[in-house]
Amino acid sequence: MPTTPKERVYQEIAHQEAQPIPYTLGMEGDVAERVDAYYGNNDWRNRLDNAIRRAPAPNLVVDDSAGGTRVVDPYGTSWRLDRRPFHLETPVLSHTKLADYRFPDLSPLFDETWKQQATETILANPDYFWVAGFGFGLYERTWTLRGFTEIMMDAAADPDYYDALVERTAKHQMEIVDYLLQLPLDGIMFSDDWGYQKGVLLGPDLWRKYIKPRLARMYEQVHAAGKVTLSHCCGSVADIMPDIIEIGLDVLESVQPEASGMDPYALKAQYGERITFWGGLGSQSTIPFDTPQEIRDEVARLCREMGRGGGYILTPSKGLQPETPTENAVAVIESFLEHGS
Repeated sequence: MPTTPKERVYQEIAHQEAQPIPYTLGMEGDVAERVDAYYGNNDWRNRLDNAIRRAPAPNLVVDDSAGGTRVVDPYGTSWRLDRRPFHLETPVLSHTKLADYRFPDLSPLFDETWKQQATETILANPDYFWVAGFGFGLYERTWTLRGFTEIMMDAAADPDYYDALVERTAKHQMEIVDYLLQLPLDGIMFSDDWGYQKGVLLGPDLWRKYIKPRLARMYEQVHAAGKVTLSHCCGSVADIMPDIIEIGLDVLESVQPEASGMDPYALKAQYGERITFWGGLGSQSTIPFDTPQEIRDEVARLCREMGRGGGYILTPSKGLQPETPTENAVAVIESFLEHGS
């Protein structure tokens, strides 16, 4: 008997092969509209069936819905919106007087209206694997508060200050997680770009010093509630893969194959019995530059080899980007439908 998308995600996380393989597929810019024009209709949209869905949550990142070129986020940092992606302009902690700073009050954001609406959304669609998140994770939030260059210098030259900043940020984010755990979710979706193309931005040692112990507490918080831990991370985290497994990350997304040490097949061979990989289809290589047939072949290989023994969810390492050729976007969509429906 066919299983629901939720059941298939749980199968994969339990390292049992699910058929068909669960997938997610997102798009940015005008990709969807160009695919509509290619087919002459938008019927294809109704055929896509993302197994993992995101529950509504307050926007704690950057709200650009009001238009304009600049916005201040709930933490007090100013952002420019006239670039892609949005750019930090003025961090709220332009000095190091951390004791004077107050994190935003969460209660007005996570009120009963939000809880009721989010719960109704989830319960109306019980066949899907529901997650909720809060955007910038522990490392990213520190640089959005202080400035990227500044926190890199703080971490190396002012360790007491940076340690205090990370600790206060962790406590605030654990409060956010407590609110999210009030929902009938399957997992908490963390998001924190620790990596760049060649390695860990802080370096493995400083990441282990500042970030790892706090993340361990947050993952334990989620597991204690009986939920799954998932985390988006771009770039290379090859140097800290044993660490994120050790502290309890269940699912790693985006598995960016162009980054150093992030070949998905090698990761699967080394770590596939201890963590679930969600991603692996190259958004900087395969999707924009390969032929449609090469894309179809790579999707088939991912499903065949990464899916062997479970522990895999199919998705591009990033949603289809505006520079994706229309024929290539169609190849991704059709191959996902072929292998995941």
